[in-house]
Amino acid sequence: MNAPLRGIGWVTAAGAGRGRAGEPFAWEAGVLPRLAGHPVFDESVPRAGRMDEFSRLGFAAVALALRDSGLGEGREKRPVGVAASSTYGCLATDRDYFDTVVPHEGRLASPNLFAYTLPNCFLGEAAIRFGLTGPSLVVSERRPAGLEPLRLALESLAWGEAEAMLCGVCDLPAPAGLAAPQALPPGAVFLVLGGRPSASGCEPYGEVSVARGAGVCLDGAPVDSLFTLVANALAARARSPGRLPRCT
Repeated sequence: MNAPLRGIGWVTAAGAGRGRAGEPFAWEAGVLPRLAGHPVFDESVPRAGRMDEFSRLGFAAVALALRDSGLGEGREKRPVGVAASSTYGCLATDRDYFDTVVPHEGRLASPNLFAYTLPNCFLGEAAIRFGLTGPSLVVSERRPAGLEPLRLALESLAWGEAEAMLCGVCDLPAPAGLAAPQALPPGAVFLVLGGRPSASGCEPYGEVSVARGAGVCLDGAPVDSLFTLVANALAARARSPGRLPRCT
């Protein structure tokens, strides 16, 4: 299975960015930026102020990846799906919600927090805003590396379930008191795979592929994590900047 890599967007402790805009990419432990005032949350996202932090994180990275791919930000329905992985999901929001349930036996439970007590809620927000009608799901990887949602995205493309697929990871820092391991730092990183060449003329970063029983490759070179894939794709762009015209 293979597909062109057309867009990259991220929100990490180093900041938010996308591949063609030239922002530096780093994915390491640290404090994630506040997203409430980010430009992706404009008047076209009426529920932006109500979103929990986990949903804001995933939504912002998806929006940046779509913009980077040249697919645009219209509301027209299109066969684009999303496959994501998360270690902790919306656990922080679940805890906040139950903090409103327990003291008064549920009588003052927060309906706003309840609306975001599933890890796939940000996929619904993205689908509404960007007209995504393809399959959408969140999975938990046994060994978090960000490659399982990429494999699932390639499968969906191969089966004809979508014309293009977003894939990536979304995680807040581990909630206080939870000692579960996390292989990837907190943040959200999403790619756009497949799709037709955009009207803007943006060339793909390369070809992502995976063979039966084999690992993930970018232009034939194996990658061991989503971080490696993104870093290699951006390094290739830096070596040949004229190959990837900027998408706005």
